[in-house]
Amino acid sequence: MSTREAGSGVRVTALVTRQDLEAREAATLAPYATLSRDHAGREHPEPESAGRTAFQKDRDRVLHTPAFRRLEAKTQVFLNFSQAASADHYRTRLTHTLEVQQVARSVAVNLGLNETLAEAVALAHDLGHPPFGHAGERLLDSLLAADGGFNHNTQARRIVTELERHSRHFPGLNLTRDTLDGLNKHHRDGLGQPSLEAQLVDAADALAYTAHDLDDGLRSGLLTPDQLMDLPLWQELLARTGVNAPPLTSLDRRMLHRELLGWLITDLTEASARSIQDSGVQSAAQARAWPHRLITYSDPMRTLLRDTGTFLRERLYRHWRVEMQVEQAQRTLHTLFHAYLNRPGMLPPQARVNAERHGLPRAICDQIAGMTDRYALETHAALTPPAATPSWPH
Repeated sequence: MSTREAGSGVRVTALVTRQDLEAREAATLAPYATLSRDHAGREHPEPESAGRTAFQKDRDRVLHTPAFRRLEAKTQVFLNFSQAASADHYRTRLTHTLEVQQVARSVAVNLGLNETLAEAVALAHDLGHPPFGHAGERLLDSLLAADGGFNHNTQARRIVTELERHSRHFPGLNLTRDTLDGLNKHHRDGLGQPSLEAQLVDAADALAYTAHDLDDGLRSGLLTPDQLMDLPLWQELLARTGVNAPPLTSLDRRMLHRELLGWLITDLTEASARSIQDSGVQSAAQARAWPHRLITYSDPMRTLLRDTGTFLRERLYRHWRVEMQVEQAQRTLHTLFHAYLNRPGMLPPQARVNAERHGLPRAICDQIAGMTDRYALETHAALTPPAATPSWPH
């Protein structure tokens, strides 16, 4: 805000306008950043806000959706229905999303990118996840095989363009095409590479879940410090922090997670800065046209992250206790899908409208994908009383 003296001697504060904010972006961001004043438009024309940039409007619209709030009760790795007090500390899709937002914003600021666009994409990137995480996604994809399948990236875009409602005049949130472009990793609306801000969110997503899945795995006991001693990333982390070999205290674990995040963020920032400088790009358009992504890790870190991903898949995501949760999750969603398919009258009114527009299987998928873990389990319990024995699979 600026302050001026009125004729009466009273000091008047003038509000910052959208044009002020856009001018500030143009003056302070790097030449390859995506400027909000140059956004690629919205599907449905509408006036922009007087005191917010277009990307601030996108961010705020995502933040205030029911779909965003439901992430609080959706699975990251551990199903979100346990009554144990320890379960309160595991990551959910919401806390994961907030961690991705924080990482993306921090790196964007350091690289001179548009942190607001990065925030908007980060907040929306996991809206399409169904209950029970990737287990739920795989099950819905198999059930929708004849109707286009299911992918959480595509579903996130579907939510913000069709299923959520912001106005009676158009479906969806009417986000800018720049924000939409960051939500789907396969369809870029002819814009070439994603923006550097969207590339950054992709990298921040992998960074965040690598660090916090290791932390949650240790917290749960499904991973042990002894197992991690076989992991090159962990070995180097211990060497960097001076922490001794296991056992680890809870304070050690929290400190190691914090230091791992800092290490990964620093590597991503420095490697991306070198990559951008070496490319010589001087505009957002040039960055989009570049033949490969410019937001990247160093070669040694990429190797460490690849090995860590393999370790997590083998030791955590396929742990027998996680597999039991996966079985319960998939039984639940399989039963719900076929119950709605056999008796569409159980669908809520809007879902029945969607069935007329998009077909019954897709409308059922939208209904189930929007559920939280708890709501899916409660609905399943209501449909399958103890005496009933659901058939699984057909």
